Formats: sequence, structure tokens, C-alpha cells
Amino acid sequence: MNIKHPTVGICGLSCVLCPRYQTDAAGRCYGCKTESRMSAGCPFITCAIKKKGVEFCWDCDENTTCDKWHKHREHGRTRDSFKCYQTLERDIKLVLEQGVHALVQSQNEREQLLKRMLEQFNDGRSKSYYCIAATVMDAGDIRQALSEANRKSGGLDAKASAKLLHGILDKIAAEKGYLLELRK
Repeated sequence: MNIKHPTVGICGLSCVLCPRYQTDAAGRCYGCKTESRMSAGCPFITCAIKKKGVEFCWDCDENTTCDKWHKHREHGRTRDSFKCYQTLERDIKLVLEQGVHALVQSQNEREQLLKRMLEQFNDGRSKSYYCIAATVMDAGDIRQALSEANRKSGGLDAKASAKLLHGILDKIAAEKGYLLELRK
């Protein structure tokens, strides 16, 4: 099967905004549909790719009646795993209305903002927080936060710079109703 979008999860999650994707460690995940993940036993890989030959759940003829995908989406409305699920429904809706390329474009923009946060304001403990922010916040809000943090961070060490950006992101999140933590 020809995989066109290895960093868009079969179920609709974004691989590029995942902490396991944004690491240099040996256990780095390169996306849900890469060779290393294809043998991992994900039920969506087994069903969609291996059994039905489709790249995404929304491409399956049974997508509206699939209990497994329905339960996954229901779970994503209230809980996360190590990866933020808060925008799963929004992202699926974007794909259904505008196509997977619209989601890829959005995720690429968000990944670039995430990389800026990690490169400029990482204290070694902020990756998951920045991944959540890049997932749930409007890209314009993230750009605004980065701009303000860049103006105010001159001469600060990594820990103080990260604290500064966290504070700016937290303030925007409080004003706009973003949740910048995993829901357990």
C-alpha cells in the first residue's frame, strides 16, 4: 500500500505534534504509519491498513458505523493519553470538509511554531506542554506569545525563558479558554 501521509494518524491524530515525534531519543516515533509503528499492534493499523487497505479511518466504507473508531473519538472528547486528543474532532471535521491536505498544512504550520518554542524556550521539561499548546491554541495566538517572549527574554537563561513563555501562554489560555494540560 502506498502511504501518502505517514505523520497523520489513521484515526486522525497528528503525529508531528506528539512528544514522541519531537524527540531525538532512540525511542523516537516517526509517525503512525512508518515501518517501525506498523508492527506495533495498533488496532487502527490492523483494521484500516492491513485488513481494508485504506490509509485513514474516514476513508473506510464503515467509518460511520465503526464501533472502534466511535469509541476512540468519544474517549478523545474527554481524555488524553501521552498525546493531546483535544482537537481530534476538529481535525477530522477539517479533513471531511477540506481534505487531508488542509490538515497537513495546518499541522505543518503548528509544527514549525512548536519547533520554535522548543529551540528558543526549552528548559528540558517543557516538551509535552509545548506540544499541547501547539495542538490546541490558534496559530496566531502562539505567534503572538512567541513574539512577546522573544522581546522580553533577552539575557534570560533557559529556565527563566521557559517560565516566561509558559506565563504568556497560560495568560492567553486563560483568556481564550484553552486547556494546556493532558486530561486524565
